Parts: sequence; C-alpha cells; structure tokens
Amino acid sequence: MMISVLNVKGNKTKRKIELPPVFNTDYRPDVIRRAVLSEQSKQKQPQGRYPLAGRIVAASSLGPGRGASKIPRTHGSGTPSAGRGAFVHSAVGGKMLFPPTPEKKIVEKINKKEHKLALKSAIAATKERNFVEQRGHRVSEKVQFPIIIEDKFTDVQKTAEVKTVLENLGLGMDLERCNVRKIRAGKGKRRGRKYRKKVGPLIVVVEDCPLLKAAKNIPGVEVVELRHMKVENLAPGGDPARLTVWTEKAIAQLKDME
Repeated sequence: MMISVLNVKGNKTKRKIELPPVFNTDYRPDVIRRAVLSEQSKQKQPQGRYPLAGRIVAASSLGPGRGASKIPRTHGSGTPSAGRGAFVHSAVGGKMLFPPTPEKKIVEKINKKEHKLALKSAIAATKERNFVEQRGHRVSEKVQFPIIIEDKFTDVQKTAEVKTVLENLGLGMDLERCNVRKIRAGKGKRRGRKYRKKVGPLIVVVEDCPLLKAAKNIPGVEVVELRHMKVENLAPGGDPARLTVWTEKAIAQLKDME
C-alpha cells in the first residue's frame, strides 16, 4: 500500500512510501491492554512497613480475673497513657494486621512475543480512521491515514511553528479538544491530580531533534523517539489507536520490525 508523504504545509508531495508489513498486523485490543497494564506496573515503587512498627512499646496483659480484657496495656502510673491498650492491631498506635511488604510482587509479567504482538497491533491501529475517531480524536475529513510527514518537520524549533504544522495537517480540532481540562471527581483532587486532561497527537521521530523541546508545551501533544516508544504511548490507558504522526525515517525503520 503506497501512502503520500506530506510536507509541513499539509500538502501532498510527489514522494510516496510503501507501508511496512507491521501495519498489516491484526487488531488485538485485548493484548494491547494487557501490555499497557504490564508497563504501568513496572513504574510502581515497592513499599513496606518497618517490621517493628507499633511493637516498640512497654506493654503487657493484666491477665484473667480482673474484669478487663486481656490485651496488652502500657506500663507506668500517673501518666495519661498508662494502662491504655497497645501492641495489638485493634489498639490505637498498634501494629498493622497485614502490613504492605516490599517483597510483594507488583509487576504484571507478560511474554516477550505477546508484548511484541501488542506493539505491532498498536502500530497497525494508527492507520485506521474508524479506530482513531472511536478513541475520541477529532480530525479533518481530508486527513489520510496513516499520517506521514517529511523529515523537515523535526527541525522546527518554535512551539508556534509546531502548532501551525499540526493545523496544516488537519489536526487543529484535536488540539482544541486538548485545551479543555476538567476537575477530577473524587479524592484525587487533593492528591496532586486535580485536573483531567485529554490525550492528543503523538509524533514519532527517529533521533534527538529540536522538535522534542518545541512541542513540549502543547497540551496533549507528545513526541517520542522510535527506539523508546512503548505500547502505552500508542494506547494511553490501554485504549488503542492514538492519533499518530510518523516521520519518513520512522516509517523506514519500521520495515526492519519483524
């Protein structure tokens, strides 16, 4: 399948490029979601509790026959805390019943071949307009999929120029969609994630370039090098078919992907 290469003005050039075989991979949203969950689990940090937490206290049980429960109580006399329950999990300041342990397995494992299938399927999903629109992206009717742009785009150094190029490609409506942010419902508002933001276009390049810094401040837009690209970049939250812009060199390197 031959696809025309677009210039920075959004017009078709005389160059046409053949899509690599990876774009013919079957659409597997179940495998993609599993791979994303596996990648997200690797970002978690193991946590645990101090083994002696709640146990470093002078306390002992009064024993039977005193008309009081046999839980350990603090020692001493004449202090407000004397005789209070301690040590056990049911007492204030006591140990936890089942505390988190750093040995807990928090990484969701996935087979190498399965993860590779998920990556290939996520790449192939970017060429289907129906899947991209179902994910919530808004694109112009004139946009062809997959979107392939000339390598000159990677030399752009200003944020305003990046916006102009994306608008020329017909992605202006999606950029407007990403400008809207909503206040999260729930406790997350007071835990450092007050606002919910939309996910916009993904730009795939081959090497470090000025575009990585120029597109940094555009809401929803993300630029990633092909060698560092993960399934989560192509399917944020496990939802595949993200609106993706490929450079010529990126498409050329995909031909070597088995």
